[in-house]
Amino acid sequence: MTYRYDLFVIGAGPGGLSAAKKAASYGAKVAIAESAHVGGTCVNLGCIPKKLMVYAADFAEFAHLAQEYGWSQETPKFSWQQFKQIRDRELDRLRHVYQSKLKDKGVELLQGAAAFVDEHTISVNDQKFTADKILIAVGGKATKPNISGIEHAVTSDEMFHLEKLPKRLAILGGGYIGVEFSSLMRGLGVEVFLMNRECCILEGFDDTVRNTVRNELVDRGIHSYCNTTAEKIERVGDNIQIQLTGDRSDLLTVDTLLCATGRIPNLEHLNLDTIGIEQDNKAIAVDEFSRTNLPHIYAVGDCTNRKQLTPVARAEGRAFAETVFGKSQMAIDYHLIPSGVCSRPEAATVGMTESEAQEKFGDRIKCYQTEFTPLLRTLSQEKRQSLIKFVTHDDRILGIHIVGDDAIEIIQGFALAMQKGLTKAELDHAIAIHPSSAEELFS
Repeated sequence: MTYRYDLFVIGAGPGGLSAAKKAASYGAKVAIAESAHVGGTCVNLGCIPKKLMVYAADFAEFAHLAQEYGWSQETPKFSWQQFKQIRDRELDRLRHVYQSKLKDKGVELLQGAAAFVDEHTISVNDQKFTADKILIAVGGKATKPNISGIEHAVTSDEMFHLEKLPKRLAILGGGYIGVEFSSLMRGLGVEVFLMNRECCILEGFDDTVRNTVRNELVDRGIHSYCNTTAEKIERVGDNIQIQLTGDRSDLLTVDTLLCATGRIPNLEHLNLDTIGIEQDNKAIAVDEFSRTNLPHIYAVGDCTNRKQLTPVARAEGRAFAETVFGKSQMAIDYHLIPSGVCSRPEAATVGMTESEAQEKFGDRIKCYQTEFTPLLRTLSQEKRQSLIKFVTHDDRILGIHIVGDDAIEIIQGFALAMQKGLTKAELDHAIAIHPSSAEELFS
């Protein structure tokens, strides 16, 4: 049978874009459909705008730090409206860059929501398109828990487009999204209440990292309520009242409530039941080559039950195209993928936590930990410290965990070294750049 396209991609986020461009480079005729903005969550409602907000918040701390370096004591003022205009202009530029790259590769971009008609047919804006291979790369969406009055809460999507900065912000959820927003909003002068139903924030990270980051957030003025969640939410005039339950049972009044309790695959409108695509825990089930139970349909990124990170989705899309159109089977190794939290202080991690290593190797593991004041902070009265922790077994480095300035930038090279089997002895004998924070990992 003859199909209109060799490949039809649903979703123009990192995974879909990388797959479409790579497949087209092998001569495939490719179309890609996007229901919102090209670039997906990362460019429009995730990593990029969030990191720009983090940078915006940093300037308040830089201004304070500058005084201790001899600069004048003039306090700069932040304009949320001006920042949004500048940020949105940059995001629009990025979207046009992605669109241009698709055009340069000969990929046809269809603007509209896509849904399956049958196993080889996709409908977009009431038009039908057939394809030999189909890739689902629709990403995820924010979800809210079943709490009375939760409709008064915003998700991270809406946080980027608030009409004005809140004076008092409550955040429900102590994962990386909640922690990052608590940190950057506090940096912009907002009073922040961070509520987490677990005993500590950042579940899944090393306990030392979790406790260190939480202590730093509290030290910077964030109200951190662990073992606490919302029982009932009500709108009272311009305010939101939250009845807390757990370790805290008081009534909290704020002007904005952010729900950061998780994300789920964005599969609702694809008509997957029509073609019998199997799912795993509300995500699309795939094998190591991103193939579903239907051999010509694949899925990558946050709509699958794998690591929900932009670089992972991008790598999965590229690996899919190499496997299917480059005829070179490529599977992703998820074992040592670094991740970071853009909080203040930053946190970055790769490999096993101490508890994970103990579970596998028992008391044969050895941990190394150091705290130090980065040179930048030595003239400051606050002298905020950084932390580095190694988890090892028989001298082999199993995990590296960093909290502090530039943690995310520092850890990336060490993640690659760990993939190559880096040992503690090799690191101890290496010569580092001085003065730098990264050199602390070498001693």
